Amino acid sequence: MDMREHADRWLAAWNARDLDAIMDCYAEDVDFVAPTVVSRWNRPDGRLHGAAELRQHFQRGLELAPDLRFSEETLMTTPGGYALFYRRENDNRVLDAVELDETGRARRVRAYYAQHQA
Repeated sequence: MDMREHADRWLAAWNARDLDAIMDCYAEDVDFVAPTVVSRWNRPDGRLHGAAELRQHFQRGLELAPDLRFSEETLMTTPGGYALFYRRENDNRVLDAVELDETGRARRVRAYYAQHQA
């Protein structure tokens, strides 16, 4: 899958608040790390393993942000992945570093936030 295509599909899914479409962007064995995992689930390492945990995390995120909206600022690509710099509806800036698997789904994701995000 093209990096641009994956990023566009991911952004559209979030902006539509379509949890199934969001999860379709991730591999079943995804390894996800973000500070929101620490604050929502009290996991000091910020790590989630697998699509089931990630789905629960994203469901909670959608509940916490009823006006959620992501606006892309920059997409940077590398073989097998990309970094997407975007702005949230609350003006928080986020960088997601994404590695894709052979099927074009995110298998390893690291999310970096400019400010605290619940």
